[in-house]
Amino acid sequence: MSAFQAPTGTRDVLAPESSRFESLVARFARLAELAGYGLVVSPMFEDVALFSRGVGEATDVVTKEMYVFEDKGGRTIALRPEGTAPVVRAFVQHRPVLPWKAWYATPCFRYERPQAGRYRQFHQLGVEALGPQDADLDVEVVALFEGLRRSLGLEGVELRVNSMGDAACLPGYRAVLASYLSDHGEELCADHRTSWSRNPLRVLDCKKQACVSVRAGAPLLRDALCDACEAHFDRFLSGLGSLGIRWTRDDFLVRGLDYYTRTTFEFRASGLDAAQDTICGGGRYNGLVEELGGPPTPGIGFAAGVERILLACAVEGVELAPERATEVFVVDVVGGGSARDLTDALRRAGVAADRAFDGRSLKSQLKQADRSGARVACIVGPEEEAAGVVTVRWMRESGAGGPGPGRQERVARGDLVEAVARWTR
Repeated sequence: MSAFQAPTGTRDVLAPESSRFESLVARFARLAELAGYGLVVSPMFEDVALFSRGVGEATDVVTKEMYVFEDKGGRTIALRPEGTAPVVRAFVQHRPVLPWKAWYATPCFRYERPQAGRYRQFHQLGVEALGPQDADLDVEVVALFEGLRRSLGLEGVELRVNSMGDAACLPGYRAVLASYLSDHGEELCADHRTSWSRNPLRVLDCKKQACVSVRAGAPLLRDALCDACEAHFDRFLSGLGSLGIRWTRDDFLVRGLDYYTRTTFEFRASGLDAAQDTICGGGRYNGLVEELGGPPTPGIGFAAGVERILLACAVEGVELAPERATEVFVVDVVGGGSARDLTDALRRAGVAADRAFDGRSLKSQLKQADRSGARVACIVGPEEEAAGVVTVRWMRESGAGGPGPGRQERVARGDLVEAVARWTR
């Protein structure tokens, strides 16, 4: 019988790679909370109708990619394919005070063909801000991810922006676009040749060359925007400029979900393949709360793909976490009690400390100390135990005030934690 393996389209993330994941989430959490966003943790599965109504019945996410099943109570359930609809559902259910600003870090699930940067279980970082219609909130949301990009040191990333219009001007544009596509339907890709009429905007979002060629001559949404949408978008662009955020207007940026209105945007990493180069996407969804049973409430947000951000970082050589997680390794050859007590004391002082177990030899423990990447090995043998000291052996470069590699000295056991904490800072 063969051993079990992770299901197709999923993967295990182990240390030290997982430290990059952890570092990215922690960095994002800090930036979100500095801007007044609070963490929301929502269920991984929801009533399937939440996504068919909220995301759109004709979208690929709903028609082709969702994991749908019937639970033991006969309810039709879907694993979460994206993060916005569950957060908006939580708002409708609990009605927090407006304005409401939330962030999340969550796994999502889509049945797609696995490839680099695209998995069937993937992870999203996102924010949602509900209440204000102000275009300055759109600027704040974009600036939040821009801040993450800057903090990571990612350079090959482009921000693309567009306006989807709203209920006053988008229907008219759909009609004009549908008229154009009716004359070019046979030129579209196989998927859209028969389905474009259900949602003509999906053709603009299609990456296949046939649809790309057809859309090149399509009428532009910018020419159909009403005065209110035009003013909102102008304010948004002005705000980006004021904050020094560079952008490119993309007339064909409509995103893949049906709930977007007015502002839409994507951050694209030039180092990734075109099919997977979007590392963050979002926009306004001023009608979504109402669609899900709540009062009319404007909203805006984004979702960023953890795996794609990490892939973009790898392409650019960006390091997210220190290579050395362990600072101190305690080597104890007199029973293990000193290792137990000293590692606990060091950890309480904020020093990353580790040890060996099972009574290993001095040679074996020193090898493990070296593999751990620790700067310092703290050795307790019979002589040290009798004298109440610890031999500190420097294995790598120290922090401020510490000796260099290869040096060692004896430190009184009572002074060890303070000394090592100072040297490893």
